[in-house]
Amino acid sequence: MNPRVLVAGIGNVFLGDDGFGVETVRALSAHPLPDGVEVVDFGVRGVHLAYQLLDGYDTLVLVDATARGGAPGTLYLIEVEADAPAGAGGTASGAAAGPQAAGPPTAGPGEGPVLDGHHMSPDTVLALLGALCAGTGATPPRRTLVLGCEPACVEEGIGLSAPVAAAVPEAVRMALDLLDGPVPDEAGAPRRELRRTP
Repeated sequence: MNPRVLVAGIGNVFLGDDGFGVETVRALSAHPLPDGVEVVDFGVRGVHLAYQLLDGYDTLVLVDATARGGAPGTLYLIEVEADAPAGAGGTASGAAAGPQAAGPPTAGPGEGPVLDGHHMSPDTVLALLGALCAGTGATPPRRTLVLGCEPACVEEGIGLSAPVAAAVPEAVRMALDLLDGPVPDEAGAPRRELRRTP
């Protein structure tokens, strides 16, 4: 039996490039995928994503706009350390807009993560998942990756900027390589290596 993999597109399509994850998983879902792989558009429903992960997955791939200071359209593949706390420097955080860039509210001592459906970044989803697993005895995914894209604009508006829209096909190729689904290159030969951009 193949390991179960969940590829989750997250982001807000009403905030420009924050819709990168949603657009990428929509494009990815048009391709044949290996057995055991599920591709789901979660949008801003991070709480639903955390609860779905309780069903047991070996690997989670979060696809999201990820602001890390690169040129717009730059793709990142980030392996999230299993023991990294939410908000740790080694993990990705979703693109944030304007004065809300500080991220979700934090919990006080001894409390679980504070839920705010408008600020469900990958860090927040993983923190919620950790709390749910601790409370239910479920096992979180063994491996978590973030396939991110540097946004150009995350202000109100529908549609991706030109550099982010141009990155979607390459992000799909990266995801297929990651899932070990052969993708033909321009010459028609299958390409299997995992391509990363800085």
